[in-house]
Amino acid sequence: MQPRILVLLAAYNGMRWIAEQVESILGQEEVSVFVLISVDRSDDGTESWVDELCLRDSRVKCLAHGERFGGAARNFFRLINEASVEDFDYFSFADQDDIWLSNKLISATRFMLENKSNGYSGNVTAFWPDGRESIIVKSQPQVAFDHLFEAAGPGCTYVFSQPLFVELQRDINSRFSQVQNVTLHDWYCYAYSRSRGFKWVIDSRPYMLYRQHGGNQVGVNSGHKAFKKRLSQVFDGWWLNQAALIASMVGVANDPFVRRWIGLGRWDLIRLAASASKCRRRARDKLVFSGLCLVLALLRQKK
Repeated sequence: MQPRILVLLAAYNGMRWIAEQVESILGQEEVSVFVLISVDRSDDGTESWVDELCLRDSRVKCLAHGERFGGAARNFFRLINEASVEDFDYFSFADQDDIWLSNKLISATRFMLENKSNGYSGNVTAFWPDGRESIIVKSQPQVAFDHLFEAAGPGCTYVFSQPLFVELQRDINSRFSQVQNVTLHDWYCYAYSRSRGFKWVIDSRPYMLYRQHGGNQVGVNSGHKAFKKRLSQVFDGWWLNQAALIASMVGVANDPFVRRWIGLGRWDLIRLAASASKCRRRARDKLVFSGLCLVLALLRQKK
């Protein structure tokens, strides 16, 4: 029997690319695929297009229109909270503007079965309007606490087993107001999964084309502008404050390692810098992580 998979798609002003994305999802091979769509209030006709699609294809359903989320995370948290779980074996996230290879979902579920895992993510092939393509590698070996400081790759690659998704949904339902303070849903879901003992695998093979354009909320972390943006998020406190918030919400605030840095004071940051090898997957990121924590510690000293 083919695995039954529910794809959660968050949309916002998506008319330019959503049809191509949905076509690639509904065309998945060797799985029974269904799509649940939530549209952040749009002004380009996305809601009408989604309504018409639901009438044409019984595999597609949508949540009530009209809400304003202001970002993908809140839209995805809504989808997780309201998704029906009984009839599905796996659950997946989707953006509105990518293109999935036809074997994306069956490859993911087979990889999960082979590795006896409950969570999955993978590398992607980023592509730009000028025809450039580049494989974005997120499959470096996982380390002890990377889930508290970064996502497991683009959220649009995520696949969850039913046991993991049911528990994640229960958690989000129980703290739905608090979870609205989390900026990146994919980071939170990965942190929750790992912190609760679920095995997560990151596939080195890319099964989707990850569209890059001016409207990307996150996009590929490459180039001078992207680095400058992420650097500003470190120095304005967003990054480590999010890490501390997520650590608390997923129930590890009292873990001995987390207690050593969660206060984000000067000595907390120095200790965190010394633990960089446990906090990021990529070798370069470990060095940058350590350096940034030390700089932040020096700034704390000057205040």
